[in-house]
Amino acid sequence: MRSHPRLARLVVLLAAFVCAACGLVYELELVALGDYLLGDSVTQTSVVLSVMVFAMGLGSLLAKRLTRRPATAFALVECALALTGGLSVLALYSCWAWIGRYQAAMVGLTCLIGILIGAEIPLLMTLIQRIRREDAGRAAADLFAADYVGALIGGLAFPFLILPGLGPGTGALVTGAVNAVAGAAVVLWLFREEPAPRIRLLLWGGCTLVLAVLGAAAAGSDAVERAARHALYGAQVRYATRSRHQEIVLTGPAEGPLRLYLDGRLAVCGPDEYRGNEALVHPAMAAGPDARILLLGGGDGLALREVLRHRGVRSVQLVDTDPAVTRLARTDPGLAALAGHSLDDPRVRTTAANPMAWLRGAPADRTYDVVLADLPAPAEGGPATFHTQEFYGLATRLLSPGGRIAVRAGGDPDGVWRIESGLRAAGLQTVPYAVPGGAAAGCRPTPPDAAQNFLLAAAAQPPLTLAPDAPPPRALTPDALRTSTTRLTTLRPTHPPAALTLLSPR
Repeated sequence: MRSHPRLARLVVLLAAFVCAACGLVYELELVALGDYLLGDSVTQTSVVLSVMVFAMGLGSLLAKRLTRRPATAFALVECALALTGGLSVLALYSCWAWIGRYQAAMVGLTCLIGILIGAEIPLLMTLIQRIRREDAGRAAADLFAADYVGALIGGLAFPFLILPGLGPGTGALVTGAVNAVAGAAVVLWLFREEPAPRIRLLLWGGCTLVLAVLGAAAAGSDAVERAARHALYGAQVRYATRSRHQEIVLTGPAEGPLRLYLDGRLAVCGPDEYRGNEALVHPAMAAGPDARILLLGGGDGLALREVLRHRGVRSVQLVDTDPAVTRLARTDPGLAALAGHSLDDPRVRTTAANPMAWLRGAPADRTYDVVLADLPAPAEGGPATFHTQEFYGLATRLLSPGGRIAVRAGGDPDGVWRIESGLRAAGLQTVPYAVPGGAAAGCRPTPPDAAQNFLLAAAAQPPLTLAPDAPPPRALTPDALRTSTTRLTTLRPTHPPAALTLLSPR
């Protein structure tokens, strides 16, 4: 091959292409996992990108000491990178489940991967010059072009092929295997004369060992995930999966209280869930007409159950980002029973879509009497996008005359006022209210006096009451609602905070 310099040079550029694609996939795996486990995608992306770029520069400096034997050094770097990047997702998930030091582990692993990626380009540049001496500028241009195109392919393959087809863990392991094979092909085939026979044998053994470790990790990844979930959620995990959007875990015995976790956040606690769902639905339904309902979020069917208790309901449009949650609420006997099989009601139409995107595309002439935002507040790990002035402006556009919006405002009293500012910026009048939270043992890791806060909004000041002709809620009473709104109103700041917006989501 070395007797054909053009072909040899093409092989090195192809290796740069593959290594760049693998490197970007590792980077995106870390970003995606951080978003899944910790939320706040802006912070996770910023940390990973900044640490990665810094570490790549450090790796390029360190690679100067390795250019005397560039082929051998490149083989070792690629083996280390394949092993580190391939195992990164399983390692970080294990740290999150058992140790709890996820941020420190993510920074350390990102730094190590970045150093190894940064060492690639100087070594590949040296190898290209060994094939055929040429102007450094031309060689650098070709090498960086291959590197950037590889990054493009890796960046596109991750969300459209790797993540939906393999998932983060298996995707990282497969990427590591490809990375190891690409590194071995360059060194042990094209530059096989550089390492001494003994070193060459060790490199073959090292590459084989890396592939064996990655294969064993792939075979045991399910067992690692099961053990981690057992540590996090206890022994009674009845369903667990990672959808395109989040990790979904349902726990509880066949006959007993259920708990639904989304990305590690307790979203539903069977003995306690009625409190929040009744508070979200019933005050809004009692304040005016309730024939046409728009439910944003609520794919578990629990808020929908409360909606359907009102006899005046004619149609419900449910919009939830993750169809896997809605499917689970239909198929799991325990969760379906808890939701009263509400998703099977013929009046209900479900759509799998991002609520913000759906609101943007909804026809302005399709109006609703009640819009219920069953979406977690930012303080509880929910996306700030769903509590911005723009989001509420789009929702207000779909309100019929006399229509109302009810919103979950979280357990943080300070966060209520930022959400309220968004509703008021959309031209609505608001009423805050609350219900006690954490009554059932083990449901909420909050103090006994903690409350779940809500906001009811309409074009005119909406009455805070309960419909006398509706089935009585288990946790709500008119007196309790009036008491809670009086207490919250006294806490309203004299100068309300600025509304969340898409350009200022914090």
